[in-house]
Amino acid sequence: MYSPKWSKVKKQLKSFTCDSLKNRIDFHIINYRKAHDQLGRAVITVDKKEILSMCTIIAEREMIRKEWDIRKEQNVEYDIYDHKHNLEMGIQAHELIKDVGILAQYDFFDAVEEYLSSPIDTSIKSTDIIIKVLSLMDRRVGKRTLKKLSESIETEHECIRYFLKLRCDADGIRFS
Repeated sequence: MYSPKWSKVKKQLKSFTCDSLKNRIDFHIINYRKAHDQLGRAVITVDKKEILSMCTIIAEREMIRKEWDIRKEQNVEYDIYDHKHNLEMGIQAHELIKDVGILAQYDFFDAVEEYLSSPIDTSIKSTDIIIKVLSLMDRRVGKRTLKKLSESIETEHECIRYFLKLRCDADGIRFS
């Protein structure tokens, strides 16, 4: 579970949000108390509409499927006693689902922690979808940086493209 108080972290995230998006963007944590781990979803909304939903249950399900796909491709049987190999497979599956944008609540917490402890120059270059999205909404990112990012937008994940376009539109930057 996430250790700092969510209300404090949310306030910190909102303080970094640029003025043009401050009243449009919101962050929510929805925990399912009856779930075995009591984790649920992390959600980023724009104009009260869910844009990025990071559901632990969906991510865990997809990670298990991806791990079994990897085992099938590599013709590797599951061995309950081979903890090291099982962990490696799990990590590989987790990275693959993250790359396609299937994220869990704990991915959001990890990304927020890294984002808040890193300089904005590092965060804006991150390969992590969540960190990049948070950086695009950051008031410390200027118009020149946004213009440079919009030039290479086609290679980015669709969620990153959405938030870059949103920020550029909000700040009156012509989007290429």
